[in-house]
Amino acid sequence: MSFSPLDVIGDGSDFVHLDYAASAPCVRAAADAVADLLPRYGSVHRGTGVRSQASTVAYELARDVVAEFTGARPGDTVIFTRNTTDALNLLARALPPGTTTVHFDGEHHANLLPWPNPLRLPAPASPDEAVSALKSALDGLTGPAVLTVTGASNVTGELWPVRELAGVAHSYGARVIVDAAQLAPHVPVDLDDLDADYLAFSGHKLYAPFGAGVLAGRSDWLDAADPYLAGGGASAAVGDRPGDLTWATGAARHEGGTPNLLGAVALAAVCEALTTAGRHEVRVHEQKLLARLRAGLTRVPGATEVSLFGPDHPRVGIVSLALPGHDPAEVARRLGREHGIGVRAGQFCAHPLVRRLSGAGRTGACGDGVPGLLRISFGLGSTGTDVDRVVTALAAVLATESGTDRT
Repeated sequence: MSFSPLDVIGDGSDFVHLDYAASAPCVRAAADAVADLLPRYGSVHRGTGVRSQASTVAYELARDVVAEFTGARPGDTVIFTRNTTDALNLLARALPPGTTTVHFDGEHHANLLPWPNPLRLPAPASPDEAVSALKSALDGLTGPAVLTVTGASNVTGELWPVRELAGVAHSYGARVIVDAAQLAPHVPVDLDDLDADYLAFSGHKLYAPFGAGVLAGRSDWLDAADPYLAGGGASAAVGDRPGDLTWATGAARHEGGTPNLLGAVALAAVCEALTTAGRHEVRVHEQKLLARLRAGLTRVPGATEVSLFGPDHPRVGIVSLALPGHDPAEVARRLGREHGIGVRAGQFCAHPLVRRLSGAGRTGACGDGVPGLLRISFGLGSTGTDVDRVVTALAAVLATESGTDRT
């Protein structure tokens, strides 16, 4: 039997994984890249032996592949991080002093919490409202500013109007950061196409669960900032006295310590496989599954799909449901225990947005009794049978909990 590089590696069980938005399964391209490198694995940038030299070449080739995947421009820097959260925290540390960071409260916590001088705007009800709110916010600002925005919501799957928002931000001289954690696994990501200055995403959501993430974008702020991690690799020269040192420039400045070679190589292998396979076909398949899932869910009493921008707005393979009168966590447990289906329940590290969408208002904090939502998410390897199975199982669980199937 032949295998595609984008085949999902399964365990042979009948379990259905529909929690891709949290962590996508590993694909063969990532596993094969790691297996191929292990016999030659060594330290990166730190030796003259064969293993070290081969590992250094592999690591820098991985950077080149990721640079192409993100549409990195001449002068841009591609930094390997642990994940999207790590990448955005790194960039937050590199912002010039006094920079105002504008964002909406529909963001994942990774793009909500790390920023200095934040200006948080209410999640908009439409793309036009988002653009209007951003204009009003930037009108009153002085000094450097950035807009940081998700490409696709980890709660609703809806695509945000990144290009339109970026056009507004740039017209005011502000830079644009895109959290592509949920975007990159589903659609092409390109800095110029998005009109973005920076882009961040995670390997574990892109079918490469080996602990790597990416920050790609303009180098000037990154080269001017103190290293994210002070130590070997980040330092170009260290003198005999404290403070007598020269920091590296480029990616090395923020990749202190021995880098995650296997994570970088696995991530690059998936980026290359996705590009080679043709993302249009992947997108078409996913959209068919999404339409099938959403149509099926309309026939499940007690389950209501939530959205910010309305049911017809473009989205990726993520659907979240409000379950009035039911505990989403208990429903998720029963789907796993009784039906062999893995989904996610809760607030998805997006507490303000989930409170709004679940009708719980804007007050309170984590653990405040807000039940949250139930999320179904999918991607490569997902099938129509998976979709039908979760719809049938969810209907059965909700009917049992409400007592409608009792005689």
